[in-house]
Amino acid sequence: MNSPIIISIDKEKCKGCQLCILFCPSKNLVLSDDLNKKGIKYAKVKNASSCTGCGFCFLVCPDCCIEIIEK
Repeated sequence: MNSPIIISIDKEKCKGCQLCILFCPSKNLVLSDDLNKKGIKYAKVKNASSCTGCGFCFLVCPDCCIEIIEK
């Protein structure tokens, strides 16, 4: 079953603070192995279908890198 939610993370704005990862109740966010243009590992979604759409990641992101989109 596909999630009705899409999480979009602007990897170039992300500073890798990991707050979204810490607060995700489904532990669905991880730090990437890749680097953004600033040389920082950024947050990414581990499994899109596991997202519950709770919005905690959006709320705790200090740089407004995360957008939650309903399909």
